[in-house]
Amino acid sequence: MNFAKKLLAALALVPALAFANEGGVALDKAPDRSNNMAALQNGAKLFVNYCLNCHNASSMRYNRLKDLGLTDEQIKANLLFTGEKVGEMMTTTMRPADAKAWFGVVPPDLSVISRAKSSGAGSGGDYLYTYLRNFYKDDTRPTGWNNRVLENVAMPHVLWELQGIQTIKTIEVEDPHEHGKMTHQFAGFEQVKPGTMSKLEFDTAVADLVGYMEWMAEPAAQTRKKLGVAVVLFMALFAVLAWRLNASFWKEVK
Repeated sequence: MNFAKKLLAALALVPALAFANEGGVALDKAPDRSNNMAALQNGAKLFVNYCLNCHNASSMRYNRLKDLGLTDEQIKANLLFTGEKVGEMMTTTMRPADAKAWFGVVPPDLSVISRAKSSGAGSGGDYLYTYLRNFYKDDTRPTGWNNRVLENVAMPHVLWELQGIQTIKTIEVEDPHEHGKMTHQFAGFEQVKPGTMSKLEFDTAVADLVGYMEWMAEPAAQTRKKLGVAVVLFMALFAVLAWRLNASFWKEVK
């Protein structure tokens, strides 16, 4: 029931997110991390360090990370910082009232956010991968940050130390819908301050983080797919046997 509530709450964000994509920002394809345990472990570490400060993932327990090859001792040493127990849910210590005062909105639960953001424009992973790499400095915003994928976003750029600070470059072009009217068009990013990672390193880290968030939304996905393949193969074999048995039966009748 709690999982269903989280999914429905996250799905409520989809119309707004789809509207944001109407601005013409193409989604980049997120690298597949579903079978890369080392990448998923790194993604879990990034999630706990950078996302769990403000967001909950209240449908996920820390001990479920053992499915990624981590031991209880590794989880305690690397992912638990405020006295939580391995069996507890992944929740933030930030009070909703404080979040509302600081950001103007309570940060959404991220348990199933990658599934909620799936749309015809791409998967939820594609959305998150593009979104997290498209923050830019904007001093007109309360947090000092904006995002091309979701304009006027309330969320600050929590990964800025890794990526560095970038601003957007624009060029003035004629509005195709209104003759004689000029408009500004995105022409790329300009790096103002380097981060601790190169562009390739940052893109890799974001891919790991997004891969973990996709795994978190459905930890049993790989098991489900493997079982699905086994069932299809069994049904195919059964169909062949039934077909040959049927042919043998009617041969005797004739």
